Amino acid sequence: MPIDIAHYWKPLLEIVILWFVFYKIMLFFEGTRAVAVLRGIIVLVFAFFVFQILRLDTLDWLFTHLFGISVIGILVIFQPEIRQGLAKLGQQNVFKSSPNEKETERIVGEIVKAVDVMSRAKTGALIAVEREDSLKDYAESGVRIDSQVSSELIQTIFTPNSLLHDGGMIIQYDRASYAGCLFPLTEKQDLDRLFGTRHRAAIGLTEQTDALIVTVSEENGDISFCHKGRLMRDLDLDSLRGNLKNNLAGVNRKR
Repeated sequence: MPIDIAHYWKPLLEIVILWFVFYKIMLFFEGTRAVAVLRGIIVLVFAFFVFQILRLDTLDWLFTHLFGISVIGILVIFQPEIRQGLAKLGQQNVFKSSPNEKETERIVGEIVKAVDVMSRAKTGALIAVEREDSLKDYAESGVRIDSQVSSELIQTIFTPNSLLHDGGMIIQYDRASYAGCLFPLTEKQDLDRLFGTRHRAAIGLTEQTDALIVTVSEENGDISFCHKGRLMRDLDLDSLRGNLKNNLAGVNRKR
């Protein structure tokens, strides 16, 4: 008996759309405490469809009403994550250009050179490298410098007791664009007590954007790299260089 493909194309299309939506939602909340709950919700949704197919009316009725109540609870409990995700969507900008491979190599080299000096001198630093998400909203809190990226400039900005020392520096495209910027602090409560304001700002900004953050601790000179809300501490220069190059490679930004 031939299979009527036309009869099945709508359910297949619905499955593909649902899979795509769930995938995007997981990316939307990546790096937040909502991820584990979302995985549980996906399992419940799958169970809900199974109950409908098997015509288990009692369980079907229970799940239908449970989902209606859960929507309000999810909006209240995960309001911070939803706000961060919406802010991230609003910062997407496709009209950007990115430096070529040679210029990217040079910029990474200048950052690493400056970090090497500042780490040995225990000079605190907070450097944000923009990728696809715009950092314009955070840049406006600082001072525009619009200069070529260089080790000397980075070290000068973070010289102790300078007016721009306590803020963050933003690198956009192939330019050192702003300094003295204020970054949002993470709302995570389970962080190590040793994390200072710079580390919390690094995590906070990378929870809301796809920026790459490099920090230098003024307490012990430790070098950290942060991306997607994940902080890697006590890195050597080769590890820092590798993380920067790997995460800047293939970034598609068109003007």
